[in-house]
Amino acid sequence: MAKAIHLNLDNAWFADAVPFETRDATAWGPQLRFSAPSRLIEEFYREAPKEAFVLYGSGDFHHLTALWLRRLTRLTTVVSFDNHPDWDIRPPRWCCGGWVNRALELPQVQRVSVWGCSNFECWWPGRIFGNQRAERSGRLEVHPWADDRSEKEQARRGAILRENWREKFARFVDQLGAAQVYVTVDLDCLRAEDAVTNWESGRFTTEEVAWAIDLLGRGSRIVAGDICGAWSPAVYARRKQRFVSEMDHPKLPSRDPAEARRTNEVALRRLLPALTQDHE
Repeated sequence: MAKAIHLNLDNAWFADAVPFETRDATAWGPQLRFSAPSRLIEEFYREAPKEAFVLYGSGDFHHLTALWLRRLTRLTTVVSFDNHPDWDIRPPRWCCGGWVNRALELPQVQRVSVWGCSNFECWWPGRIFGNQRAERSGRLEVHPWADDRSEKEQARRGAILRENWREKFARFVDQLGAAQVYVTVDLDCLRAEDAVTNWESGRFTTEEVAWAIDLLGRGSRIVAGDICGAWSPAVYARRKQRFVSEMDHPKLPSRDPAEARRTNEVALRRLLPALTQDHE
């Protein structure tokens, strides 16, 4: 297994459910959740893990992926499995809903390809707040589910259907050739029965995402990656941070923490080996 670390920000995972070292970062969790000022992000980065693969907590921390990407030294394609495009160009600068833009600022990130979005942000009028310039240039690819959309919307650039997404993904992988790949998985890309998260659920099954990662891993493409998105109770360090986060989050039913962990651990046991296997 490749070198990996469990960064415990919010107790979303029990240490005994993870087959590698757990590092306690719970003091950072409330400060970084959902959004954080740049000064705090840089302070955290100085202490951040250097392992190739990182398992961490809620999708509220997905902006940390842009920090893990800083460690890469060669041109890399980022492949994200996510129910949200995370391409929002509005403030705050460091926020889980806008991390793709921070990634695209890095010279070593060649492009970002996001698969499995099923929320409103990829469609009019929600998309007006997305990084459409990057999408037009080809540096950002967004692949939203379009089964329940009109025929015109199904022709949207990058749109996928249940009947054709595997074919399109396989074609995408073929076009990568031997290119270096970073994979990030937000568990909210999965169906509600496959994962419990702090956000709306997506449409992938666990097996489908595992299949896609396995396909990417052939040819030693995957050099690093992360998994986030497990549910955890929201705790914040700042009032403004809490206010903006609660405004942005969907109103979801209450969760049973023990049941949430059990459900998510099943998904983790399937996805983690696919991502962290020896790709050398």
